[in-house]
Amino acid sequence: MTTAWSGNRRTKLRRPRPHGVWIAGGIGVVLVLGTALGAFLPLVGFLGAVTATTSGLVPFPFVRVTLIAIAGSVIVLGLLTLAVTRRHTATAVSAVVLAVLVSIAVTLVPIVLVAIGSADRAGDVWPIVAELWARFTG
Repeated sequence: MTTAWSGNRRTKLRRPRPHGVWIAGGIGVVLVLGTALGAFLPLVGFLGAVTATTSGLVPFPFVRVTLIAIAGSVIVLGLLTLAVTRRHTATAVSAVVLAVLVSIAVTLVPIVLVAIGSADRAGDVWPIVAELWARFTG
């Protein structure tokens, strides 16, 4: 007999996570780490080396790249956590795809920022080069 004070003694059965959720989460972690270790870190190192080699002629926006990398890491971590905690494979796969796309976008941001900074710097340098050329040629 169930009384008002006994509460709900039935345990609620939860559906187990399908294997597809775990597989999608694992693939997402591997792809995101591969993008970070195989593309982002070498690219940032290369762009930093170019900036050092050219004595700052090619600017490297350290603060913006750092902030975008931190924000992207938080978003990717949230999406991968979302993927692993879902109970439907399709939802997990969607979250993993978004996480990989965000990691690729974060990888491409330093190239875009350096290209924009270099274009601005080239606009500043061109009048000086033209003046030196005019002095040299007479």
